[in-house]
Amino acid sequence: MDQLPNLGREHEMLSVMGLNSIEDLFSNIPEEVRRKNPLPLPAPQSEEEIWRDAQHLLGSNIDLDSRPSFLSAGLSRNFVPTMVGMLATRGEFLTSYTPYQAEVSQGMLQAMWEFQTMISELVNLPISNVSMYDASTSAAEAITCAIRVHNKKAVQKDTIYVSELVPPHRMSVIENYVQGSGINLQLLKHDENGHLDIEAASIAHGSCAVYVEQPNSFGILDEGLMELKGKIGVNTALIVGVDAVSLGLVSPPGDWGADIVVGEGQPFGIGPTFGGPIYGIFACNEKYIRQMPGRIVGQTQDTNEKKAFTLTLSTREQHIRRHRATSNICSNETLIALMGAMHMSLLGPDGITLLAKRVAASTEATKKALNSIEGVELLFPHSSNFREFVIKVPGDSEKAVSFMDSEGVIAGLPLGLWWASHSSCILIGCDERTSSSDISSLVSVVKKWIEEVVK
Repeated sequence: MDQLPNLGREHEMLSVMGLNSIEDLFSNIPEEVRRKNPLPLPAPQSEEEIWRDAQHLLGSNIDLDSRPSFLSAGLSRNFVPTMVGMLATRGEFLTSYTPYQAEVSQGMLQAMWEFQTMISELVNLPISNVSMYDASTSAAEAITCAIRVHNKKAVQKDTIYVSELVPPHRMSVIENYVQGSGINLQLLKHDENGHLDIEAASIAHGSCAVYVEQPNSFGILDEGLMELKGKIGVNTALIVGVDAVSLGLVSPPGDWGADIVVGEGQPFGIGPTFGGPIYGIFACNEKYIRQMPGRIVGQTQDTNEKKAFTLTLSTREQHIRRHRATSNICSNETLIALMGAMHMSLLGPDGITLLAKRVAASTEATKKALNSIEGVELLFPHSSNFREFVIKVPGDSEKAVSFMDSEGVIAGLPLGLWWASHSSCILIGCDERTSSSDISSLVSVVKKWIEEVVK
């Protein structure tokens, strides 16, 4: 049944506008840019037909929870308590827009304030914003923020040093941010254990900033990073990208000299959801507060001397001081960030620690099980890992992962997709939901790949 009530009344509508044809309606569009041939699309469908086809396509999707999954590579298959979704879909959260009118937005502003407080406590830095788009935009914004703060006194002006193990998708965002601005990106080398070469990193002394990740893209926890601030000096910003969950177990970057901490908040509050929506965290010390991007909620007093909350230090491009904008990120992922705050508050400090221990335990258990297989090699056998680690398998890893997928196990990310030099490597990701039966299934399909396909 046709659900378009005005279909067939085109000429009636044109006559009201004083036009004779559809061609007349579009006559102001230059002929040379108008399409002469129709788009190669299927015939129009009714609403019923669209729904039928959409459901058919959705039925071919494979739910991550339907089989053992070891795919991480930036997003985590974490468990989110049901209460988070119940609270987040309340109207006062779900329909909330930017709370410019503080007098009618105190509830939302307080919730945003609580999120900032939790992130600050998690990374041990005094200032946090209300989130960024994701970890990649957080990292890129941190770099440009550091340039604004340090460039005047920097010996290596307009220069940033970045770990060579930053994943390509994040590096591409960073490169997009700095292109055309004269910013010089230099790479910092890592040793055979996947650790940053701390002595060589001294070359970054006097630059505007150094960006590293803990754990890095191979899941390696690098103790040497705790010495990095001493090597680069107080006038060079140390920017650290983190796995937020790991901070329940490892020392927060604020304890070892980080000036800015960024990362992906997604493990708290929301599942992978096909890559988004997610949210990035951004925290810093006082030196950067007037140059940091995103929204910041401040605590003050109202006219009755009662506690009150409001947006503060807002030099964004849509505000009255837009000529002094520090970032083009005028919106953010507030609702998703608040889901993260709900998740963290439900866990509490002890719960976050327990969660981190569970992820670490499943990582080590999976690592040990795979290392026992003849033909499998740990790429960095002497390193400590959180959530992720790398194995080397016989043959092409992309074909290996595809084979294991056909056997009912999502084995991880073929690292050749990131770096051609790692075409035989797989990035294995674990989480608190990784069970002993999941590990057994992974071991079984890896052995099958080696025995039946390679030999």
